[in-house]
Amino acid sequence: MPAIRAGHPRDASDLCRFVDLTRHRSLGPPDGPTQIAGPAPRPGPDRWVDGACGRVGAVLGLDFPTIGWIVLALSALVVGIAKTSIGGMGALAVAGFALFIPAKESTAAVLLVLIIGDVVAVSTYRRSADWAMLRRLLPAVLPGIVLGALLMLVVDDTTMTIVIGLSILAALALQLALRHRPAPPPDVEPHLAATVGAGVAAGFTTMVANAADPVMALYLLAARVDKMRFVGTNPWFFLLVNVAKLPFSAGLGLLPASTLVLTAVLAPTVLVGTWLGRRLLRRLSQQMFEGLTLAASLVAAIVLLASALV
Repeated sequence: MPAIRAGHPRDASDLCRFVDLTRHRSLGPPDGPTQIAGPAPRPGPDRWVDGACGRVGAVLGLDFPTIGWIVLALSALVVGIAKTSIGGMGALAVAGFALFIPAKESTAAVLLVLIIGDVVAVSTYRRSADWAMLRRLLPAVLPGIVLGALLMLVVDDTTMTIVIGLSILAALALQLALRHRPAPPPDVEPHLAATVGAGVAAGFTTMVANAADPVMALYLLAARVDKMRFVGTNPWFFLLVNVAKLPFSAGLGLLPASTLVLTAVLAPTVLVGTWLGRRLLRRLSQQMFEGLTLAASLVAAIVLLASALV
């Protein structure tokens, strides 16, 4: 039997081997003399796991350790805060989900949580969206989503974890560049090449790691949008893009019923986060909040890369 990695399983086959191994140790061979007699066990998480072998077993059953539930709840809270304040904090939530759910499945689980936050953000800032800008940018997003989906189809889970970590580091670099970028001249519309490039990059990074916030921020900065247009356009962009990603995630087999259950469990925490985000944005200075966001992104990337490489 292949060796099983310590910690959470990296794919469904690891989980199934782990379940088989633990049952073999406790019950003995299935037909051997050490088989424990007694009434048939009640259906439980193992039944969900058995039916999931070969797909997304680590998610089915929602059988996380206590620390896992704490990290997932905090990650959902961070998603809510990010959606109604500074989007860069979302990188920490991406890392939190990927620590306790196999990396590919975690992208779908985070996606559903993000959509909840997007809906709240759109309802909050819906009157400030720049639809002319969205119409120019959105057509270029689809090729990037396709490229990201193809990558998820061909790489293994450890490689996917590394891709997520590197994507977060790239997003962090973009955020740092954004903080030190001189203001562009007024009334300058982004070049068509910049619009296409931003769209493809946003589609790819959001598909593989839900980490397109810095790409969108750079594009909006180049377009010289004011604060209200920024907070109005950004949530509409991500709501439309995240909904467009759902068929790709479903086609990759990453949206079983158990992921919907997990989303329902975490939804109240996301809503609390959106409430906190609106208030934190008023209380904290922009510089302090962005500094905390950059630090959280760096920690998230380091943790993910360490978990994949060690």
